[in-house]
Amino acid sequence: MSTAMTYGGHVRAVALLGLPLVGGHLAQFAIGLTDTMMLGWYGVEELAAVTLAGSCFFVLFLTGAGFGLAVMPMVATANAEGDETSARRVTRMGLWLSLFYAAAVMPLLWGSEPILRLMGQGPRVAADAAQYLRLAGWGLFPALLVMVLKSYLAALERTQVVLWITVLAALANALANYALIFGNWGLPELGIRGAAIASVCTHLVSLAAVVLYVLRRLPAQELFRRLWRPDWEMFARVFRLGVPIGITSLTEVSLFAASSVMMGWLGTAPLAAHGIALQLSSATFMVHLGLSNAATVRAGNAYGRRDRAHMARGAAVVTAMSLAMSALTIALFLTLPVPMLSLFLAPDDPERAQILLIGSALLAAAALFQLVDGAQVVALGLLRGVQDTGVPMAIAGLAYWGVGLPASYGLGFGLGLGGVGIWLGLAAGLVVAGVLLMGRFWGRGLARAGR
Repeated sequence: MSTAMTYGGHVRAVALLGLPLVGGHLAQFAIGLTDTMMLGWYGVEELAAVTLAGSCFFVLFLTGAGFGLAVMPMVATANAEGDETSARRVTRMGLWLSLFYAAAVMPLLWGSEPILRLMGQGPRVAADAAQYLRLAGWGLFPALLVMVLKSYLAALERTQVVLWITVLAALANALANYALIFGNWGLPELGIRGAAIASVCTHLVSLAAVVLYVLRRLPAQELFRRLWRPDWEMFARVFRLGVPIGITSLTEVSLFAASSVMMGWLGTAPLAAHGIALQLSSATFMVHLGLSNAATVRAGNAYGRRDRAHMARGAAVVTAMSLAMSALTIALFLTLPVPMLSLFLAPDDPERAQILLIGSALLAAAALFQLVDGAQVVALGLLRGVQDTGVPMAIAGLAYWGVGLPASYGLGFGLGLGGVGIWLGLAAGLVVAGVLLMGRFWGRGLARAGR
């Protein structure tokens, strides 16, 4: 594209590419949301367990998704350079690395109960969470493969299909949850085990759909031809880019997982309230994540063409769009906390009033970090587009483990602020990440496009 594209042109281009990605992330999020809502209707103990288990699964998933996320800028750059062979090689080795990673971490999911007990969780919650993870863990294999293939398609700007495949998966998950959690349509009532089985089935449906699309609509790419053959040079390149991305994701998501563990120390009701508030704040984060993915693709294309002016203007536009979404979210969290929290609770739940009280305070804390949460993930997307992942990894480690984690513990337990203190600590980590990552892109990251 021309460097003379107007700001309005950039808005249209980001919207065309990014809105389907936003929708896809929201549909993907709906899978976890459905588990949380239906298990919330089923029982508070089960809701607390799936909150804990979901956080642990998400830590491992996002770490392994680093290889899929590495595929996106690499394919986008290769596509801008007209190099179809490199795009194919990158994607194949992304699939290899994802399978190796899933096999390596599966024992952690299978033997999670004693780990959760060592982390201070109650016997019932730890047992239920481990039961979920032993079943849901098998879904890690198809889920990571889907991440690679979605990144490949997004880099080729085929984002509409990414959206519709994810919507299909979300619908399949809702139906399977309804049947297996509650024992509807003649099936057994499996509770939390039903939610885990439904999640695995959903990931398999997604994988089948995306593979079928690639085979039928992109046969000339020959993506799966000789998939079994190693390509060690490209394997190493994807590994070098993907590992820092995975570790960066690990630092952030492990902070939120640690917050779930700390909330579990406060009791079942605080953990359940935390789970609901986390789901609501995660829903809004999906919008920023979709914009971040669009930023990665467009920055990757500009990087391949060495078009610095185009990248700078596009980066300003996607950042402004993220800030606008943050402003809307803040308004919703501060004005409508109870109606949103009530969606996850049965009207006659004996702990409903306590969960609503705690959850409203947590959403007020969440409103504090909306602006910087969007800023940090958009900055990461831009930096990945120019294949700058090492320094962002270090920044994330400092922000989330060096600032966020000790601040959450200190405010929550040292100063006795409880759940609100834990969430204020999350905000502190996100502030540091947002400021430093944005500074990195506008300082060093943008300069890489001019080389």
